[in-house]
Amino acid sequence: MYAREVAPAARRLALDPELGLGELEHAAKRVLPAALYHYVCGASEDGAAHDRNMRAYAGRSFFPRVMTDVTARTATTTLFGVQHPVPFGIAPMGFSRLMAPDGDVALASAAARAGIPFILSGASLTPMEDVKRRGGGTSWFQAYIPGEAHRIEALLDRVEAAGFDTLVVTADTAVHPKHERAARYGFRSPVRVGPALAWQAISRPAWLWRVLLKDGLAGTRLHFENMDAKQGPPVFSRTLVRDIGRRDALSWSHLEAVRKRWKGRLVVKGVMAAEDAVTADAMGVDGIIVSNHGGRQLDCAAGALDALERIAQRDLSLTLMVDGGIRRGADVLKALKAGAQFVFVGRPMLLAAAVAGEAGVSEAIAILAREVDITMALLGITQARDIERIEMHA
Repeated sequence: MYAREVAPAARRLALDPELGLGELEHAAKRVLPAALYHYVCGASEDGAAHDRNMRAYAGRSFFPRVMTDVTARTATTTLFGVQHPVPFGIAPMGFSRLMAPDGDVALASAAARAGIPFILSGASLTPMEDVKRRGGGTSWFQAYIPGEAHRIEALLDRVEAAGFDTLVVTADTAVHPKHERAARYGFRSPVRVGPALAWQAISRPAWLWRVLLKDGLAGTRLHFENMDAKQGPPVFSRTLVRDIGRRDALSWSHLEAVRKRWKGRLVVKGVMAAEDAVTADAMGVDGIIVSNHGGRQLDCAAGALDALERIAQRDLSLTLMVDGGIRRGADVLKALKAGAQFVFVGRPMLLAAAVAGEAGVSEAIAILAREVDITMALLGITQARDIERIEMHA
């Protein structure tokens, strides 16, 4: 038996620190209307790519080292010259304002307090300038860039003026995929508000009040705020066209133009093939996020961790990051062992915001950080980068 002293809590925790992030799905299901819950937790088509992400982590295991003094352990990790207390940040997620009141601000504020990066989504429903001002100064912005030069330049001007220094270009959204699970429960784009969705909202009165009706029905007037240089179309509209331009025309030539124009750090998200990673490296991209969009785009795509291992075998000078399928502290360390220098976590953080707002996100970060610490201690390492000397079995 091990005894430990537990300080009395200053307040009631929103999440149980003894449980993992996977429990958030159950909690969020009780809070969110069914359409939104299944949109967040679902994936494209049959969900096979999402399942591959999860199985890739579950299928890898470590051979721990024992009899090692780990009292001085730290998970501190440096990314692009900035030191973070843990090797993970929060991935970009659209529609966050529909899941939790001020969802993007809640995510940004919790990340800032924890000292980790948060990537604001181009599909967010809160103006990037507001998130930057109210959310603790997040400096990462993710853009859905169309293959149209004039629109790219105008958006970059806005992002730069807002004070972001890291631009994340998402590369795997040439067309909109089939989200069958979400559609089955009524979540479609454009959003068509009918009796079924109305009943779902009424059946979740706390969500209805906090997200849609509070502050003078502000939640009923939401727009896509950051797709372009100016405000986009409203979310709740029968005639909505979520037009971000010719995404299917986006090519490496556009990214080359972005690299020449953008003076800050440039990251490409959605890279899965080693050949594309090599191309990005040659173009002067600062980093890539290996990602299959959490299984939300191409359902026959490989798992992100499998793709990461293949890309890590190339002699690249850019920074390697990964997202998709990470639910445990051990998963973070498995990604680092596979070649990532940093990791991003999406769904669990958004679900935490839905359950308990900013406090929920802060506690989700703490839960994952604690699991990283526990896993490091039991593996016999004192620094996150020491995972290189621990053998991993696939």
